Amino acid sequence: MTSILKNTSWRSLRVWQRNFDVYLATWKVNFIPPVLEPILYLLAFGLGLGQLVKDVPYNSHQISYLEFIAPGLIATAIMNHGFFETTYASFVRMYYQKTFDAIMSTPLTIEDVVFGEILWGATKSLFAGTIMLVVMFFFGLLSFPLSLWILPISFITGMTFASMGMCFTAIVKNIEMFNFPVFLFITPMFLFSGVFFPLSTLPIWAQYVAWFLPLTFLVSSVRAIGLGSFGMDIFLQLLVLIVLAFICTLLSLSMMKKRLLK
Repeated sequence: MTSILKNTSWRSLRVWQRNFDVYLATWKVNFIPPVLEPILYLLAFGLGLGQLVKDVPYNSHQISYLEFIAPGLIATAIMNHGFFETTYASFVRMYYQKTFDAIMSTPLTIEDVVFGEILWGATKSLFAGTIMLVVMFFFGLLSFPLSLWILPISFITGMTFASMGMCFTAIVKNIEMFNFPVFLFITPMFLFSGVFFPLSTLPIWAQYVAWFLPLTFLVSSVRAIGLGSFGMDIFLQLLVLIVLAFICTLLSLSMMKKRLLK
């Protein structure tokens, strides 16, 4: 662990800068989907399911279904953009484009490259969270200005899902194998972390299982902040995600170094 931390330096920001420069060159392709995603979700659930589910209980009072799912959609976007950036996108840069090989011919270390990728994944989560936040504000679904705290949370928790994604990148043999973590890890979190319905509607055993899913902590925190019900439990939930980010970052640095040195 000590050697990993020593080999990780500020030069990892150069990896972040490289990815950011590419993002600016293709910003239209990267910008439009995050803008359309929340609009399509809100239209689908507002015009469709929202007509059937009028109100949802939350903190001893009733809120509209759109108000309930809006923070969950933000949390989902944070997870997806962080995770998929360090899985599919990082794998392409590593395996097909040979970008990692080119960078490592410079003074940067393997740890710098991997940590830079994780930072970029967290930045993509921040971008997604910001865009989603603006759209939700436009529809009047979030509490202002408390909801602005979602922005730093997007980056911090983006580190969690980006580092988790990098751990999978370190072990998959080919790009098709990402189907396993997506359908066995990301999809269950999307469906059972309280994004679309209160966890209280699940059986007791399922509620306990749901709290083992990282997205559950993020959904709960973002929903509380977005709806203006800030409490101490948010700090505990975010602390869990921060600790998980630290552990997964160290694991991914170690595992990726072993892979790249082969």
